[in-house]
Amino acid sequence: MATTEECRSALDRLSDNLARADGDVRGAAALDRSLSCHIKDLDVTFTGRLGGGAIQVVDTLKGPPRDKAQIRLAMSGDDLVAMVNGELNFAKAWASGRVSLEAGFRDLLRLRTLL
Repeated sequence: MATTEECRSALDRLSDNLARADGDVRGAAALDRSLSCHIKDLDVTFTGRLGGGAIQVVDTLKGPPRDKAQIRLAMSGDDLVAMVNGELNFAKAWASGRVSLEAGFRDLLRLRTLL
């Protein structure tokens, strides 16, 4: 099972990947939205912002998200690490229910390019 530190590191790597992206991916990552990522097996939530083409993690909280972020993710720590490492396809994980993504309709349309 992935640790909280490994999950935080994976989010940092994801942020770095988004910052280096081009084209449609860069456009989708350029949203300015609040973000939460709940790691269900650790019962930890990372909160922050997606903005300027990167993810800025602001806080790590015990338990589920306290506030409703504009973009909300939920998954296991192992799935987060596997996705960032390229070992798990996000679209397949989302379709199978391993990953939950909630956002407004317009944001989902823009974020689909990240899938």
